[in-house]
Amino acid sequence: MSKKKEKSVQSIEIPKIILFIAKFLSVFSSKLTTLFAAKLFTTPIKHKIPKREHAMEHESAQKTITISEINKEIVVYEYGKSDKKILLVHGWSGRGTQLVKIADELLKNGFMTISFDAPAHGKSKGNSSIMIEFIASILEIEKQYGPFEFAIGHSLGGMSVLNAIKQNLKIKKAVIIGSGDIIQDIIDDFISKLRLNPEYGIKLRNHFEAKFGGKMDDYSAYKAAEKTEIPVLIIHDKDDHDVSVKAAYNIQKHLKNSEIMITESLGHRKILGNDDVIKKIIEFLKQ
Repeated sequence: MSKKKEKSVQSIEIPKIILFIAKFLSVFSSKLTTLFAAKLFTTPIKHKIPKREHAMEHESAQKTITISEINKEIVVYEYGKSDKKILLVHGWSGRGTQLVKIADELLKNGFMTISFDAPAHGKSKGNSSIMIEFIASILEIEKQYGPFEFAIGHSLGGMSVLNAIKQNLKIKKAVIIGSGDIIQDIIDDFISKLRLNPEYGIKLRNHFEAKFGGKMDDYSAYKAAEKTEIPVLIIHDKDDHDVSVKAAYNIQKHLKNSEIMITESLGHRKILGNDDVIKKIIEFLKQ
């Protein structure tokens, strides 16, 4: 891979000071190390909204609603005007305007979009979140803004869409882009990036299961896929360094009705603005 190509698809690196703290804590206390890792794992980074998203931000009707199940508030964006509504779900450290190029094309094809800043993301308040809060947000938004024709999710948003379908989100089709799959794989990858001993992957999982109840693997995308009856389009880049393309293939293996599009050299985020990807999404939704 050329340096130019490698740069275009590289994942976000963890700051050296964070790696130092994790290493330092691991010398003295496995409990403190696990708590530190859990804090990092559930704390998204809030990015400044790029210029390409300004129009969607300014033209959307925005409203803050309460998700009673988790007792948190989120900001919801209504973009365009149509009886045909599509739900857009961003990924970790994303925001409700992140899928703007997809949204713009959907508007041109007669749809409107509903998107949101998940808890602790974008304009929504808070410092921490986790996937169950994404799912709760999706289901509450369906009550207040639905029904939806389709749903499109990126990364954690893709996993959340599948899990929401498992919990009775009513849509005709779904599109997942760069979706993660097995929860333990995601945790293990995070621990690896922190350069901690692999045993912390199990410790971190046990911590979350004790805190939130239930088994983390129950939220793995492939398990939700097994319960999904509607057609699903899976899009993933083979050079995605944040989420391995093997996730896409495993999710597809467990779906009853699916299509898959594998791209190259787009990575985890540029894929959202690719013309061929957007064209495929429109074709899939309209067929």
